[in-house]
Amino acid sequence: MERKHLSSIANHVLRTTAQELGTSVEHLVEEFEAGWNPEVGDYSRKLMEFCSSKALISLCQNIEERLNNGSYSRFTYDMMLAWENPSDALLEKPQAENEDSKISVNLPPDLDDIPLFYSDLMPLLVNDGPSVGEDAFVWLGSLVPLVADIVNGRFTFETLTAPTGNRLFFPAYDKFLKEIDNCMKHLQKQATPKGVELADDEYILHVEGTATTQRVVRHIEGTSWPGRLTLTNHALFFEASGVLTYDDALKIDLSRDIEHGVKPAATGPWGAPLFDKAIIYESPEFQEGVLLEFPEMTSSTRRDHWLALTKEVLLMHKFLSKFKAESPIQAWEMHARSILSIIRLHAAREMLRICPPDPTKFLIFALYDELPKGDYVLEQLAESLNKVNIAQPCSAHSILRKMNFSEPTISEMEEKGVNEKRETIAGSENDDKTSLETAINQTRKEEREVVNAKEAIEGLKDEGISENALILMELLKPLQSGFVWFWKTLSWERPGTTLVVIAIVTVIVYKEWVGKAISAGLLVLVAKMIQARQEKLKDKQKEITVCTAFEPTASTRENIVSAQYMYMTICQIIHQANVTILKLHSVLVSRAPKHANVMMVGITGLAILFAVTPLKYLIISVVFHWMIMRSKLGKYMKNNQNERRVKEWWDSIPPTPVRIVDQCL
Repeated sequence: MERKHLSSIANHVLRTTAQELGTSVEHLVEEFEAGWNPEVGDYSRKLMEFCSSKALISLCQNIEERLNNGSYSRFTYDMMLAWENPSDALLEKPQAENEDSKISVNLPPDLDDIPLFYSDLMPLLVNDGPSVGEDAFVWLGSLVPLVADIVNGRFTFETLTAPTGNRLFFPAYDKFLKEIDNCMKHLQKQATPKGVELADDEYILHVEGTATTQRVVRHIEGTSWPGRLTLTNHALFFEASGVLTYDDALKIDLSRDIEHGVKPAATGPWGAPLFDKAIIYESPEFQEGVLLEFPEMTSSTRRDHWLALTKEVLLMHKFLSKFKAESPIQAWEMHARSILSIIRLHAAREMLRICPPDPTKFLIFALYDELPKGDYVLEQLAESLNKVNIAQPCSAHSILRKMNFSEPTISEMEEKGVNEKRETIAGSENDDKTSLETAINQTRKEEREVVNAKEAIEGLKDEGISENALILMELLKPLQSGFVWFWKTLSWERPGTTLVVIAIVTVIVYKEWVGKAISAGLLVLVAKMIQARQEKLKDKQKEITVCTAFEPTASTRENIVSAQYMYMTICQIIHQANVTILKLHSVLVSRAPKHANVMMVGITGLAILFAVTPLKYLIISVVFHWMIMRSKLGKYMKNNQNERRVKEWWDSIPPTPVRIVDQCL
């Protein structure tokens, strides 16, 4: 029986759910209405959530078979469509409007000539038929963390649907699920590293360096060792290639609670950092780190992929250690969710081989380690783990077990969870996930602000010394008037202003109002900002224009001469700094006794002066002395002979000699 208030796809999901559960539509609706609160509203969507949650529990019981025969992908996609359009008021747009809103796909110029048999992008480029949006995709991920996880589902959706205008079509969704299934089966076939016995809860997540994959090279000082690299949810294993087989694996334990980390690195002949295609693991266990290179002809895609995966495992263990998971159930559920995120990344790379996605968008901990306020999201994630029910058929652990990817290593605890009262998936999701979703949305909002700021910075490319100098001069123009006024005041070009400044500085210092003066200056700055907002200066001046019309285009020879002159200037500054430091060192160690005696007498006199004279009187004296010496009277009183004697005294100090050696002792 059709429900008139529901859309056609919602009625279809309702009938399919009843068939899946072996009951009638009327009984299903009665069961929903018995627990539904009318004050919540949105009857149609809540009905779809209720039916979907019950149907998914049944689907997850035999999820591997359902994935293989395609019924899981079709049914769950219909669930997303029904959740997005549950009632007649939200029915799909007319066909004519759909034709106008078709998505135009713009491929990069270098991909225009790709033959059709390269089908990596084709499933994502479908623009016919119904499609689902981001909210529906994340909603399904909150129920079953297979195609997405609620923590990073929005980032996963954005990356997957970038070629199709942020809409997910069924062929792409179906292929994504099939690739997830294929990746799980592929990882189960991988050989255990030589000489290693994996833990009961340890599973292989990625392997390279074999005969059928690309090379991995470990660099140890001046030697290079190709081999096989294996990543598990606990460690990295590197097996150097032997004559006929691999050597025993070197284990890099990522689960230890120590100060360790992994970062990008560059390699090259004779230690020259020419090729930015490596990672280095640093920890107290390895004094010089473990340097692993992923050779590639052009980009650093493989390196970035391995770096993200390794950071994901390492950060996951830091997360569990920091927030102290109360039971193995919580820890393993987090392991399972992280494993699924890595499998989703593998699947996406298989779909998008031509344009590999950003790996962090599919991961959890590597993603929020980079995002602003990501630590807040992880705090909410840790709190949500306290309410996890690993016995629930649609939990991450249950999915991996049903897919034969993991063994039931915590069966006793699971039995305890089964004996507890089981709720449907949607029964408690709202209260548990509201704070988590709020933190995620706040992070996404701030990420967009950071991205916009970085895009603006990208416009300031390094175009040479002259261009940067012109930009700097243009930015400093507003300060020029203040600098000119300050200089004229110091030079007594405006005697009245100079006397007022001296009086104000004297009163502030004598009354010890320095803090109040700083407060007044900050308030003036705030007033200026408010004035700029009221005058809408951001709209009147959307950008700063730098004119270079008066600067003729520099030739190559002029650029070389300019660069050489700047280099010489920098060398002179460094030389003068070295000489000054060496002379001070010579005086401090009494290499020049006469000068050291003068320095000690002078420092002793200053110490006595600071000890017996209040600081405010010293500051007032310095201000008066400075202003008097800048006046005409000061210039008349100025004794050049004293300055000359001071310069001669400084020049006569012998610097401490320096000897440069090739090898350190």
